[in-house]
Amino acid sequence: MRQVILDTETTGLNAATGDRIIEIGCVELINRRLSNRTFHRYINPEREIDAGAYAVHGLSREFLADKPLFAHIADELMEFLADAEVIIHNAPFDLGFLESEFNRLKRASFKAQLSNVIDTLVDARQMFPGKRNSLDALCDRFAISNEHRTLHGALLDAQLLSEVYLAMTRGQEDLTIDLIDYDSKTDATGQARALPTDLIILQASAADCEAHQVVMTEIAKSNKKEPVWGS
Repeated sequence: MRQVILDTETTGLNAATGDRIIEIGCVELINRRLSNRTFHRYINPEREIDAGAYAVHGLSREFLADKPLFAHIADELMEFLADAEVIIHNAPFDLGFLESEFNRLKRASFKAQLSNVIDTLVDARQMFPGKRNSLDALCDRFAISNEHRTLHGALLDAQLLSEVYLAMTRGQEDLTIDLIDYDSKTDATGQARALPTDLIILQASAADCEAHQVVMTEIAKSNKKEPVWGS
């Protein structure tokens, strides 16, 4: 399974009023593991950058003046995204800007060319309703270090989001463990089950049982009721 984590930085917040993409960063996941493939481009937006946006990412028009136009990197981007499931935090924002760039070039819809899009903000709101679910907040929640992130950057944010996504979706991916018949002498394929022959079984001694009962009695007294796990 191939997935690509994507993030953008922009000149402002509203693609509909002419704001443009100035940076794109992507990292690749293969079977839920980071590969060494990335896609990272700075882009000349051919317009001024809002002061508020500059405060977030620190990318100036002067820095971007000699960078390629979006038209010159569009094909490279689509080649990198080909046949991949795309993962974005707050997908409508990035997709809106990418759609505007493709419309400006009179090209086919950007989103229509993607196989699937996962919005981690939507997933995070379902997992943690009523809580902050920004990328920074999720990094804190999953103990992912972002101390090196003093400003937003598309590639850095994509790398952080890849760790957040893997943490959010980590867990039991196969429910067959609940379907195992441990009394059966064959496995799910009908093959003879290999049974361990060197297990050591330790039985609780009478003294162990008495000590256990003393602890249970003390717990019952302190709580003024029998423990739910009591015998």
